[in-house]
Amino acid sequence: DSKTTQPNSVEGTEEEPVHLPCNHSTISGSEYVYWYRQIPRQGPEYLIHGLNNNVTNRMASLSIAKDRKSSTLVLPQVTLRDTAVYYCILRDTHWDRRGCTCAVCPWWEREAPAV
Repeated sequence: DSKTTQPNSVEGTEEEPVHLPCNHSTISGSEYVYWYRQIPRQGPEYLIHGLNNNVTNRMASLSIAKDRKSSTLVLPQVTLRDTAVYYCILRDTHWDRRGCTCAVCPWWEREAPAV
């Protein structure tokens, strides 16, 4: 089983980006690194994912080490509203009936994503 480890807490300011590290030394070749966050009293929220490169979207950037044993989530600007538990997880892929590569849903997703 692949495992991830993260720091217990990270503090940031609105002036500087926040860097959240994640170690995943047992990652397999087909596993993607996914980041979610859970704001108090809300459900988990997808942030970003990647396989073996740097990815950026409107919410965050993800930098994955060349050996894929670690990664860093970068939040460019944070406010008090970004206070949450941030989860780094590894998700394997599989092939669906149409030949599309799809990520396996984590335990909290009750329905498959729309195709």
